[in-house]
Amino acid sequence: MIRVGHSWDTHKLVEGRDLILGGVKIESKIGLLGHSDADVVLHAVAECLLGSLALGDLGSFYPDNSDKTLGMDSKIILKECYQRVLDKGYHLNNIDLIIYSENIKINPVREKIRESIAKILNVSVDLISVKATTYEKMSFIGRGEAIACESLCLVEKND
Repeated sequence: MIRVGHSWDTHKLVEGRDLILGGVKIESKIGLLGHSDADVVLHAVAECLLGSLALGDLGSFYPDNSDKTLGMDSKIILKECYQRVLDKGYHLNNIDLIIYSENIKINPVREKIRESIAKILNVSVDLISVKATTYEKMSFIGRGEAIACESLCLVEKND
């Protein structure tokens, strides 16, 4: 049996925060605001994995009003969400994601993001596709106020 998951996440850009995308710290004067480390890429991937098996959303497992999740490393979130998929007898076939960012250039770190996600999930890097685009100066993303990520995954029942 094959299942598909899809997710979208967005976080506001602010001064005084680290910019972490896909588990990769990026040199920047601005970073993403959030209860955890606000890694919008890993959040989208984790939630699409949960969605593939109708397991709920990130807020069900990692509420943004809990001291336990305050400042949490999103690599842990992703690893735990994928473990839930594995525990249900499924494995990852592939992830295809797109990062929406107007001013932060993704191309220089694209391969590092792919490698980071593959390492967190303990899968081959060729299962992870990372793309990026701008919002052509439109909307909150286009004004450089936020970064978003959309993720799609395919999981398959183990034999």
